[in-house]
Amino acid sequence: MPDAAADLRTDPSFFALLTGSFARLVGRPLVPAGTDAAWLYGEAPFVCVAHDTAADPRFVYANVAAQRRFEYPWDTFVGLPSRLSAEAPEREERQRFLDAVAAHGYVAGYRGLRVKGSGAKFWIEDGLVWQLLDETGILRGTAAVFSRWTDV
Repeated sequence: MPDAAADLRTDPSFFALLTGSFARLVGRPLVPAGTDAAWLYGEAPFVCVAHDTAADPRFVYANVAAQRRFEYPWDTFVGLPSRLSAEAPEREERQRFLDAVAAHGYVAGYRGLRVKGSGAKFWIEDGLVWQLLDETGILRGTAAVFSRWTDV
């Protein structure tokens, strides 16, 4: 996986990792046929984020929908420790969930409390989180998508 300084917004290799790992693990496509990295980044009607495999994982990707929902511009979002998307009391629950994703490859139906850049909170509703496994099975990170949320 490229480091957090890499610009993955429309990178075709990263798009292939996101969509390929999703299809292999979940059994259906992440994006409609004929769409590309530019569509996922700028036009997708759902949030899509990804973080790396560092000991303290950092976001490496956040589409425009994610930037709007979390209230961070690209340059702030990318490189941000992903644990900061949850408040301290919620981080332990978030880590338990990520451990379940690691054990099963993906988990659907996720609900979790998150915090925006402004400090406002929202619940992710019916999220799906999956491991970014390349075609050889090497773990490159973790990604999440959701299109429903409830502001707190």
